[in-house]
Amino acid sequence: MASGFFALLDDISALVKASAASLDDVPAQVAKTTGKVSGIVIDDTAVTPKYVVGLDPSRELSIIFQIAKKSLINKILILSPAALLLGYFAPWAITPILMLGGAYLCFEGYEKVHSIFSKHSELTAESEAIKSITPEELEKERVASAVRTDIILSSEIMAITYSQLTDQPIVNQIAVMLAVAVFITVAVYGFVGFIVKADDIGVHLAQDKYHPATQKFGRGIVKFMPHFLSYLSYVGTAAMLWVGAEIIAHGIPFTSHLLHNVEVALAHIPVVAWFAKAVACAIGGLLVGFVVEKIVMLVKMVLPRKKEVQKS
Repeated sequence: MASGFFALLDDISALVKASAASLDDVPAQVAKTTGKVSGIVIDDTAVTPKYVVGLDPSRELSIIFQIAKKSLINKILILSPAALLLGYFAPWAITPILMLGGAYLCFEGYEKVHSIFSKHSELTAESEAIKSITPEELEKERVASAVRTDIILSSEIMAITYSQLTDQPIVNQIAVMLAVAVFITVAVYGFVGFIVKADDIGVHLAQDKYHPATQKFGRGIVKFMPHFLSYLSYVGTAAMLWVGAEIIAHGIPFTSHLLHNVEVALAHIPVVAWFAKAVACAIGGLLVGFVVEKIVMLVKMVLPRKKEVQKS
């Protein structure tokens, strides 16, 4: 009996050691996965600041915290378990879901590009619409809009994370996915918070109590940030198109091979290879977004007619 008990203890000890050795790989897996989703992280970071533009500066960090909190909850309680369950019961569904999310990102990116070249009257109408609601309602609307975009980006992040862990034990999968969820959320929204408050930091440094060089640096930050936020908005739109199209391309064997061939052909010039791939994906994203936008418009035209027929 005693020998059986000690044998059981040996088995438990061996299992614990094996699990510990496996968990030692978690940091490396987190770093590898984070690199794989870097494009989406850039997109998330570049897109988010626009949701606090035009709102009360004293509410900026609070709004970002609300978005970050909901993003983390979505990643940990909804998206990670969903990825694990789909990976176990219906792995075939992950790629189509990713492609649908990619199509949504292309649609969002196309809408932003279209708005850049739209008429001034449309911008005026949008400004009037903003003036017609209270600051509290506008804040709730902005947070809801940010969370909608974030859940698409977060779902892509968690699905891609899971795709890198299919050969790992379940304990490793859970640990890495939780670590990626926390790390990326803190990194993205921490940096976003720094960006939106950078002008306040500049104003503080420009005060007379500081050295003239520090004051000059502070004034430079204040002058630079509006331009930086504008450029960041463009980068976010480009990244949205690029990431969305790349996700769709990887789900289609033909386009996936084309992208791979571009990378191989320009492998001796990595920067050019990356740029060529990004431009190709961005153009493809515009085309996909254009098609999706037309489908959405068609659906909106059909639905009112159905409602009118039902009423009559």
